[in-house]
Amino acid sequence: MFRNLRINIFIYYFVTVITFLVMFYYLLVIIKTDNILLLSIVIVCFVVLSAIFISKLAIDPLQEHIKNLQDLSKETLHELNLPISTIKTNIQMIKKKLSNEKELKRLQRIENACEMLEQRYNELDYMIKKQTKQDIKEDIDLAKLVQSRINFLNSIYPHMKFNLELKNTIIHGDKIGLSKVIDNVIDNGVKYSQNSNKIDIKLSNYTLHIQDFGCGMDEVELLQIFDNYYQSNKNMQGFGIGLSMVKRFCDTNDIQLNFKSKKDFGTTVLLKFKES
Repeated sequence: MFRNLRINIFIYYFVTVITFLVMFYYLLVIIKTDNILLLSIVIVCFVVLSAIFISKLAIDPLQEHIKNLQDLSKETLHELNLPISTIKTNIQMIKKKLSNEKELKRLQRIENACEMLEQRYNELDYMIKKQTKQDIKEDIDLAKLVQSRINFLNSIYPHMKFNLELKNTIIHGDKIGLSKVIDNVIDNGVKYSQNSNKIDIKLSNYTLHIQDFGCGMDEVELLQIFDNYYQSNKNMQGFGIGLSMVKRFCDTNDIQLNFKSKKDFGTTVLLKFKES
């Protein structure tokens, strides 16, 4: 599709330039017009019409392609809702009938996988709303949001101990986007805490502190953490794009983001929110 689009734009642009030069030569050399105003009007009209046509030629296929992707995303989202709800409902029904600890653990793993699938569902819904410019901001109980993210991450990292000290805090913002930010920051803390199994999380005075006790970073590493694809430890899984996404979100939503870190002593991430 895009290859043909490039070819079409190139051909039209080439033809337009040749036509413009021929017209210019015809008016100046063949007709030998001295009417500069008429010449200017003709040239401006030709340039404007050419620009409109080229922009239409370039934008219309892209708009159609984006619309098709949005329609596909909405249809996929709609189709995912039913199986997710069905799985969750049946898990709860089966739980009531089971007493065997081994079977309950297996069922718990299925439930955790279903929660992760539901998380992807919510993120897809979030992306569609962002693309269609829908208002995605709401009043958020930040303490409850952090607690819900910890409950989710506990199922992924059962070996970690999360020490929570959360004071009731209400903010107005993008709940799904903020959830992704919190997940990314805590996920990084877990990954870089091979020699520690605890993370301290404190919420007070509209500031969220997330402190790990892992390998930490020196000043040089701190200067690079927001670069796309940067990883201080190349052996870690992932693509090194999490913190750049976190910074982008914080900048867009007027959240102050600060890092305090010391090599071999861990890292503290501070998210300072506006008072609502």
